[in-house]
Amino acid sequence: MDNALGMIGLALRAGKLEVGEDPAGDACRDKRCRLLLLAADAAEGSQRKAMHFAEEGHCILLEIPYAKAELGGALGRSACAMAAVTDLGLAQAIVEKLAPSAPEKYGEIAERLRLKAQRAAQRREKTALERRQNGGKRPSASHKKKPFRKK
Repeated sequence: MDNALGMIGLALRAGKLEVGEDPAGDACRDKRCRLLLLAADAAEGSQRKAMHFAEEGHCILLEIPYAKAELGGALGRSACAMAAVTDLGLAQAIVEKLAPSAPEKYGEIAERLRLKAQRAAQRREKTALERRQNGGKRPSASHKKKPFRKK
């Protein structure tokens, strides 16, 4: 089995992969999706849905060089056209496994995911530093949205 398919299977076993159109769409709508995978031979309707899901969820859409049967086989199914990776590290690892085979196609996406991972690490470090400074308390959530209240 190909290294990238192995990483996709690992994401499934880790519980960080939503398989199929409906679960992948839900992950995108919930903003949990980091990388939306689309099989090379996905139907035109599935391609349109995937583009819509990626726009809605602000995630990266990636057409992988595997057919639905190959992707499904790696996931223990007969076929799979779409899957959503919900972990940034696993998404980055999958794209890095694909990049050597087609750097012009996957190189830019690999770089975007590397930058996202760096920014996430910086945010984690900043939060940890603020916690240490506040005596173990969480930093204030002034940047978060306030809940909607009916009047």
